[in-house]
Amino acid sequence: MPEISASEPVILTVEARAHGWRVDHYLSRMFSNYSRALLQKAIEQDCVLVNGLPIKASKKLRVNDIISLRLPELPDRGLPPEDLPLEIIYEDDVMVVLNKAPGMIVHPGRGHYHGTLAGALQFHFDSLSDVAGQMRPGIVHRLDRDTSGILVVAKTNQIHNNLSGQFERREVRKEYRAIVHGVVDRDSDYIDTYMRIDPRARVRMCVCPKGGDAREANTFYQVLERFDQYTYVKLLPKTGRTHQLRVHMRHIGHPVVADRVYGGREPVEFDGSAYSLPAAPLAVDEQEIAEAADIDSPEQTEPIQVIASPSGSLISRQALHAHRLEIAHPVTQNRLEFIAPLPADMQALLRALRSESTTP
Repeated sequence: MPEISASEPVILTVEARAHGWRVDHYLSRMFSNYSRALLQKAIEQDCVLVNGLPIKASKKLRVNDIISLRLPELPDRGLPPEDLPLEIIYEDDVMVVLNKAPGMIVHPGRGHYHGTLAGALQFHFDSLSDVAGQMRPGIVHRLDRDTSGILVVAKTNQIHNNLSGQFERREVRKEYRAIVHGVVDRDSDYIDTYMRIDPRARVRMCVCPKGGDAREANTFYQVLERFDQYTYVKLLPKTGRTHQLRVHMRHIGHPVVADRVYGGREPVEFDGSAYSLPAAPLAVDEQEIAEAADIDSPEQTEPIQVIASPSGSLISRQALHAHRLEIAHPVTQNRLEFIAPLPADMQALLRALRSESTTP
């Protein structure tokens, strides 16, 4: 298929085999090198016309319908480069693999225009893809602000489309590490649910029945280490839904430690230690809640309580880390494996838990 641009539309005539297909599914199949998120954004911004009219993603196609498709216009302003430190695990002519620090927002949004990973990428690299827009240079996928670990960056649009396609087709193997509340009884299990935006608080996600806008979400977990009141687990997501791992651990009754949005608020206390997480909730405004949730849905209808994170806490963000990623190199097709060591705060928490468990 031809390349899609923001200026000249691509014109398609719907063939017989696609009669009755949803327009978003049709475009995803026809333009498999482009991410589904980008094509959906094009539909939302009326960049996709069927027989000259704007449509919704759920529009059912008919034989001989004429589709006009172009990419959304990029924002006029560019993203200013910022000299922020990056931990580079791997780099070649076409891609970069980073170990993202906890607390760093991946791309600008909700008033956070500075101090982002996107700004740091602009400073450190001469060439980055712009498939996802000028505010997200090179960014193929994302991690929540307070999740640390491996993140892949593309230097060209062609490489970006190849890498994002691997994520879309679930060809990328991802492994996370988490410390969760409670003692997980099973050594391993498979969590198979559906998820959607929580209708009571639209800055978070929830498990829900099948149907409507629900999307399938699958996670395999394995217990690595048990403590008196906590468990260290390996998480292998099979799908990539927003907040999937955090929602799934909450769903089985073991929220991630220090997760301010999904219930990991109980104190982590150690006898004789100066380090703990506070138990008392602190009410915050919707802006702070949205930042804690870190999803692009600022509207919410129900207050959420989150926990203050005072200086001196052993860990002040969700204890979740993208530890390992396996992906095919977009040029050579060789399988590559990348590992990001467990960050200092999670290592400190594990040391404290191990010490507490061995105390007579």
